[in-house]
Amino acid sequence: MSDYLSVARRMWHQIEPLHATLYFAPEARQVAADLGYDVGSRWPSYFAWRTAPLGAAGPQLVAATHYSLSPRLISRHVPAIWTTADPAKVLDARLLAMDRTLRALIGDRLTCGQLAEAARLARQAAENAGIAARPLAAANRDLPWPDAPHLVLWQAATVLREHRGDGHLTALLTFGLDPCEALVSFAAIGAAPADDFAGRGWSAQEWGEARHRLVARGCITPDGAATDRGRQERQAIENLTDRLAAGPWRALGHCRAERLAHLLKPIRCALPGPTVLAFPP
Repeated sequence: MSDYLSVARRMWHQIEPLHATLYFAPEARQVAADLGYDVGSRWPSYFAWRTAPLGAAGPQLVAATHYSLSPRLISRHVPAIWTTADPAKVLDARLLAMDRTLRALIGDRLTCGQLAEAARLARQAAENAGIAARPLAAANRDLPWPDAPHLVLWQAATVLREHRGDGHLTALLTFGLDPCEALVSFAAIGAAPADDFAGRGWSAQEWGEARHRLVARGCITPDGAATDRGRQERQAIENLTDRLAAGPWRALGHCRAERLAHLLKPIRCALPGPTVLAFPP
């Protein structure tokens, strides 16, 4: 069991940036603009791209699945995003966006045979991702598989990313961290500066109140640094997240997971956007 926890964590570092290319690539931004979204802000297209598998979701469903984002921020964009384009149109557009993005990125980095192999391995892992209590993973699993290998690879990466993300929310709830507290504790261990979370919509008062609650529980110091207890709790959350994410990789097996990581490496090196996974769901 413990062996696959390290595999799950390693594959997260390979898979998540591939999925997240949708939110950073200029090709995707242009497709979003063509749909009519304001691309001067990250959020309209982000909510549309990520939420479309759920259908025309309302603000409460989006807040439930996008845990660390303020409901107030979400309600500024949802359900308004569906008046710009309905979910079916968004789903077609995101495949178009990823087709253009990946064709530009992959180029000759993988042969046709290598790309087909990577797609096949990633799909096998995704099809073994349990969907119980995992709404975003399940919604993406419900979508038909594309024909093109590079799009199969991206869709599999998306299922696997959302499978892990849904499990991470379970871990946060298990340890009693509400959405704002999750960010405060994440910043407290030095994973990212608190200022990096300003765009997630929490007010200074809400951030301060979350910090006060964590101080009272002995998880952080009054100046916002993690205590030993706080660090141990965050590590336990990450360990539980890895355990909940291990199923697809256990089904794929060590050798095939290692082969997939090897095949993804040249793509991973070419990806735009963050190279460090600093933000929780």
